[in-house]
Amino acid sequence: MGEEKGGEEKIMFKKILIANRGEIALRVMRACRELNILSVAVFSEADRSAPHTRYADEAYFIGPSPSTESYLRIDKILDVAKKSKAEAIHPGYGFLAENENFAKAVEGAGIMFIGPTSKAMALLGDKTAARQTMSKAGIPIIPGMEKPLRNEEEAKKIAEKIGFPILIKAAGGGGGKGMRMVENKSGLQSALKGAIAEASSAFGNPAVYIEKYLLHPRHVEIQVLADNFGKVVHLNERECSIQRRYQKMIEESPCCIMTEDLRRKMGESAKKVAKTAGYTNAGTVEFLVDKNKNFYFLEVNTRLQVEHPVTELVTGIDIVKEQIHIASGEKLRLKQEEVWLRGAAIECRISAEDPDNNFFPSTGRIEEIVDPTGPGIRVESGIFEGYEIPLFYDPLIAKVLAWGRDRQEAIVRMQRALSEYKIKGIKTTIPFHKRILSHRDFLGGNFDTGFLQKILDTPLPKEQNEEIAAMAAAIIALKEEESPIIKESKETMSNWKKVSRWMMLRR
Repeated sequence: MGEEKGGEEKIMFKKILIANRGEIALRVMRACRELNILSVAVFSEADRSAPHTRYADEAYFIGPSPSTESYLRIDKILDVAKKSKAEAIHPGYGFLAENENFAKAVEGAGIMFIGPTSKAMALLGDKTAARQTMSKAGIPIIPGMEKPLRNEEEAKKIAEKIGFPILIKAAGGGGGKGMRMVENKSGLQSALKGAIAEASSAFGNPAVYIEKYLLHPRHVEIQVLADNFGKVVHLNERECSIQRRYQKMIEESPCCIMTEDLRRKMGESAKKVAKTAGYTNAGTVEFLVDKNKNFYFLEVNTRLQVEHPVTELVTGIDIVKEQIHIASGEKLRLKQEEVWLRGAAIECRISAEDPDNNFFPSTGRIEEIVDPTGPGIRVESGIFEGYEIPLFYDPLIAKVLAWGRDRQEAIVRMQRALSEYKIKGIKTTIPFHKRILSHRDFLGGNFDTGFLQKILDTPLPKEQNEEIAAMAAAIIALKEEESPIIKESKETMSNWKKVSRWMMLRR
């Protein structure tokens, strides 16, 4: 069990395998290093030189680049765990993190799974079963189905009963996969087929269900920690309404519309959800909040969230370390009254995508990186100069976080950080994040889950387009050896030993 000697923390585990890649694998490995635990990495062909492969104390090759042949292979990961004599496995997020069969296989191999039990994961991983359980426990849920959809005829009946617009959602997974919003009955058939196909591809489970689509809600989630002795605490809320196609892009804490009373009610409901499901370790209870501040249970993410650092910054609690302590059999080291908010934090997810080309994935070699630094800035990245962005995985390559004494300072620091952040060689979402953070509605906290689509539907102001065109022209001029600007400058300033090109361009 856990104890401290001479300021050095010592717990049960001596070695942990991280069944993931990229920045989240590094995040877990750093927590292991601080706890004096050896870390074991697994890597595919595409990740032979990846940062997580090099950072780990031990690294094992598990197969070709496609995730279906490497990171999703339960047998290969368990084989490495046995070879390396790892006592526990941390799944990170994505891949097998919410796969009950993986959790069950880890448990069956006599290895500790750093997350909820396979039983709790099975209950909460099935969204319809979770809705049914929470409804019985008195947790408010969005009107809709509590069992998977059987056929198209049933879909028509349910849709007519609860009224359009509706959401078709995957029963066996989250993250926006297998999800379709349907405005009227004419779009039901095609949306249903698309949702089923995507759910089957993403989760190996074609089951979907229907719930009422709430107009203009905010997406607010509550982080919880639960030990094996029945104790649960919540770590307050995160605002996650800035999302594109149900994929979050910006998260922050605290939520702009939160009151102490609403926070208390949502926090207690989240704890009740965890206790009802027999949940242990770290998890996130997601809610939708309407314009009248009524909240509805959405789902539970049975894993560490991408946005967990937001909560770490405003609470000072290392969630990954807490996960490890709980998994080692320790009692929760926190009391609810010891959890309090300090300041505000914002996270921007940086992806290798081209915002000007419908967020098409951008692959290639990273030629240069300049990370933002300075007061209140935290960067979690899985890339380096010379790294080749692979085609096979999620386009998320880094996360930038900013902390401030209040929301305004956090935003100003994030704006500065994004202006400093340079990633050359590929397209990224950095310019789009800058656009969001300068929008008056975002600055004023006046947004909901449909906010991002409004930005995408709004063309850039004319003067901004002209400015971009001017910058592009200047860059082209610089690259052309016989540029008229360069020629003229050389002739008129021939007495200079070295001419500044930016000076030639009047900059």
